[in-house]
Amino acid sequence: MADVHDRIREWWDRDAGTYDRSASHAMTDPVEAAAWRAALQRLLPVPPARVLDVGAGTGALSLLAAELGHRVTAVDLSPGMLDRARAKAEAQGLDIEFVVGPAEAPPAGPFDAVIERHVLWTAPDPVRSLRAWHEVAPAGQVVLFEGAWGASGLVGRGREAAIELVRRLYGMPPDHHAPYDPQILSSLPLAQLDSPRPVIEAAVEAGWRAVRLYRLRDVEWAHRAGSPPVLGWLERVPRYAIVADA
Repeated sequence: MADVHDRIREWWDRDAGTYDRSASHAMTDPVEAAAWRAALQRLLPVPPARVLDVGAGTGALSLLAAELGHRVTAVDLSPGMLDRARAKAEAQGLDIEFVVGPAEAPPAGPFDAVIERHVLWTAPDPVRSLRAWHEVAPAGQVVLFEGAWGASGLVGRGREAAIELVRRLYGMPPDHHAPYDPQILSSLPLAQLDSPRPVIEAAVEAGWRAVRLYRLRDVEWAHRAGSPPVLGWLERVPRYAIVADA
């Protein structure tokens, strides 16, 4: 697993400089930021809660959670990503703790909530990661923000090719699934999610209970509204919040 982690870390470090140029990553669109802020308000405990943001990237959710009054710890495998998140937090005067590390080895808790956004597809062992999060939030909850990213068959491959073409036309970086080494993708069980069911099953296997599923239609709409017209239509996917208790 160390080799997979090293290769994934190198990839995301290389991507750190352009990551926020992709729609919804930087959360610069006020409509989309408002949709995500509302989702966090609905699903997280009353602030100030101790929140662990796993796979925090350049800090989109960490910043919003801190703005809401939570005490946030942000962890990511990529130092380059966290450098950018840290710079944003300092610019906004937000007090966030940043920790470099893999998803399955989070900082010691206890936390009241663990959150992640579009991270589990990168996990070599999703159940192990979810179990580790359970251990650091023994009386808390987990909030998993995921989508039906998977594409299979000719239709799926044609859609992916069209997305990459439109991204190039708009001068945007590639979709983050596309450039991954096929060997790495084959080692990631949730890399081609086409429904929330595998995530729910992994959470239950890891010991989480009382699982609830919510469709994030306001986030879907905001993502489309904030993207270039054709790209917003091509990238439309169902987005979910999967919430469970320890």
